[in-house]
Amino acid sequence: MQEPFDFVEVKLPAKSEYVGVLRLTVSGVANRMGFSFEDIEDLKVAISEAITNAVKHAYFEEDTGEVTIGFGMYENRLEVMVADHGGSFDLKEVKEAIGPYSDGDPVDDMREGGFGLFLIDALMDKVEITNNHGVIVLMTKFLQENEVGRSDDQISTSQ
Repeated sequence: MQEPFDFVEVKLPAKSEYVGVLRLTVSGVANRMGFSFEDIEDLKVAISEAITNAVKHAYFEEDTGEVTIGFGMYENRLEVMVADHGGSFDLKEVKEAIGPYSDGDPVDDMREGGFGLFLIDALMDKVEITNNHGVIVLMTKFLQENEVGRSDDQISTSQ
């Protein structure tokens, strides 16, 4: 049996000037669900990072692609999907190029893309990345933290 939820989908041009539109949208959705001010700010930053990444890496500058953002609103959590429909990339290759992040690494030394993923992982409760048809980032934020004290890496990838 599937649990009840509402789903809102937004399609925007893959242009950086539309990131603000999504920040307002996620703020409204999360506020309606009862998230705290701090959690709403975390959601806005994480989703902005995911959208900015899609805009920067999915399309060539002359392309006018789209980014699709889906909000799954459940009783205890918000699931946000950010999907580009641009060219796919090899996640293993990209992760190797970014390299692992260590808490002691200065932010200035981060390779492009590394800090964005680290930030998304730090702000969200669960992050999944797939790259079957373009790149899809699925981020989950719980209304009440159900799994206190986790120390394992919550980013998972599948191809």
